[in-house]
Amino acid sequence: MARLASAQAPSPRALPFDDFPGWRLAGSRDPGWNASGRGRNLRAFALMPEPDPTRPQDAAMEMPMSWSATQYSKFEAERNRPIRDLLAQLQGDNVASAADIGCGPGNSTELLKQRFPEATVIGMDSSSDMIEAARKRMPGTGFEIADIAGWQNPGPFDVILSNAALQWVPDHRALLPALIGKLKEGGCLAVQMPDNLDEPAHILMRETAADGPWAAALVNASKARGTRQSADWYYRLLRESASGVDIWRTTYHHPLAGGPPAIVEWFKGTALRPFLDPLDAAQRAGFLERYTAAIAQAYPALPDGSVLLPFPRLFFVATR
Repeated sequence: MARLASAQAPSPRALPFDDFPGWRLAGSRDPGWNASGRGRNLRAFALMPEPDPTRPQDAAMEMPMSWSATQYSKFEAERNRPIRDLLAQLQGDNVASAADIGCGPGNSTELLKQRFPEATVIGMDSSSDMIEAARKRMPGTGFEIADIAGWQNPGPFDVILSNAALQWVPDHRALLPALIGKLKEGGCLAVQMPDNLDEPAHILMRETAADGPWAAALVNASKARGTRQSADWYYRLLRESASGVDIWRTTYHHPLAGGPPAIVEWFKGTALRPFLDPLDAAQRAGFLERYTAAIAQAYPALPDGSVLLPFPRLFFVATR
């Protein structure tokens, strides 16, 4: 479909809004939703122009996000569980070379090395803070600062691991075949990505961002994470360049001490980064206060003061 003139908005009809480049759907939702309920209906909606990076409020999201190894590691035991589950699906021990892409503070690299102790293991991440932490954790391991989309190492590797990183990287249609191309014959690409954009915590991020004095600064925040695709989409794509594909989805239920504020602390290390980084200190404090109150409504504390955080994740292992 041809791009519509910027001065004329398309009619909000029953068509996929991807059909209207340059426009996005904005709306408010019915209240009364909590962690046990799903899928509120749009109460009101409007078609809005896509953000323009030449405007200051939109250009804020062009800046790279900051990542804190300390904040991320607060829930390391819970974050490690899906890594262990993914690595357990890799068959055989004849692995000479392995790479951890988007390695974060090195917790996943450490588990990769434990799984394949005889392998030469390397790690890479775009965050200097994460790489510094990884080097301290595993001083004998080679770590580099690099972006996954532009990663130049040709391999070949027996295993490429990516844990909770590819959701930040665009164009999976091009990326995943390129990563498989860095494997040896019989090598495996093992990937885990959060699949929680429809969970209360994420919906409330977007709603809090759209309803406050920070709205202009955060108009593009939700787009920092790449487009989510279905398991079927990934399976079909991977089958084009892999000899075998195993794909599954698991929802973890993490008990967190500290009640609803612990959920906010969890996401401050990951998904909240695009919403917090563009704000000044006062705006950030106001956003977190409002978001924490909404989280407390959606995830009520248990009698002992803890809270249960459901967390769906998508996994796949593609064998070349």
